[in-house]
Amino acid sequence: MASHKTKATRKKTAQRKPGLTTLRKRIDTIDHELVALMNQRADVARDIGHLKSASGELTYDPSREELVLDRVAAANEGPLADDSLKSIFRELISGSRAIEQHLRVAHLGPAWTYSHLAALHRFGNAVEFVPVSSISAAFEEVHAGHSHYGVVPLENSTDGRIADTLDNLARMSVKICAEVPLRIHHNLLAACERHDVKKVYSRPQALSQCRNWLARHLPDAQLIEVTSTSAAAEKAARESKSAAIASRQAGVHHSLSILAENIEDIAGNTTRFAVIGHADAKRTGRDKTALMFEIKHRPGGLADALAIPKRQKLNLTWIESFPLPGEKRGYIFFVELEGHRDDLRVRRAIASLEKRCTRVAILGSYAGASLVG
Repeated sequence: MASHKTKATRKKTAQRKPGLTTLRKRIDTIDHELVALMNQRADVARDIGHLKSASGELTYDPSREELVLDRVAAANEGPLADDSLKSIFRELISGSRAIEQHLRVAHLGPAWTYSHLAALHRFGNAVEFVPVSSISAAFEEVHAGHSHYGVVPLENSTDGRIADTLDNLARMSVKICAEVPLRIHHNLLAACERHDVKKVYSRPQALSQCRNWLARHLPDAQLIEVTSTSAAAEKAARESKSAAIASRQAGVHHSLSILAENIEDIAGNTTRFAVIGHADAKRTGRDKTALMFEIKHRPGGLADALAIPKRQKLNLTWIESFPLPGEKRGYIFFVELEGHRDDLRVRRAIASLEKRCTRVAILGSYAGASLVG
């Protein structure tokens, strides 16, 4: 009988889960291995950077980085979420890239605007962010060579096109080399209670996207437009009985409480940002190409132009019209189609457009990106 009890006790002890000390030691060992592996990866990335420099290639390759992140997600078996793993690898890529090149990235500032968040999602933290006061200033930074890249809003799922971006694309010789589709979640931030709020600050677009919520919950509050959501958060932090509509990160930065979260009127509110630079991205097999063209002012001119991608079996994913400046009546058209500018069918479509249009400009080819945020 005693022998039977001894065997049972031993079996129970063998099945006992490891204790806290044992688990922490295991994590310390894994962390040590991870550090070594990450630095090994950085060494290989540095060798790649040397090869690129020798051949005159750019260090930053947005299409390659997008593929790496997609492969990370595809290899993930949990329990970490895909987005969490992508964030970890994004910073690893960013840090490795910084060993070879110090990148400057212009964005609509100050920090913690949605443009800044989009830039963080694309480049990681290991770059120098250059906050500017307008979309035009971001284009000028890149055009003049003061910044390597810029991040600018291209279109919003609620408000449509961003006119300032289209205007600058029409005037400046820069390329779209990547896109960042970002989920936009607006939050009401303040250092007071909601019933005390008398003023609400934000960008015009953010106020517009939350107009119904504001009408229901803060009907008597004064709505005041400012240059950025971060500037709104700064004002709310300084002024009593004031609130801001901004990102959660802006609230943390300015020590504001979240009085209400996700107050946007339309669920799934998304802004697509363009990364602008001086070169196209390489072909990935799931690319887009943005074009701008001007047609003669005659009946059927636009229909004839838009029939060209159809004949080449190219799907259009975006189309916008923009009035020509000055007294001359007419429009510039912006289109985005599936495929890379080096693809045969895309080349044929561009050649046909050049024959029919008075002006055609290739704004860039870039990899289609997954929604983030």
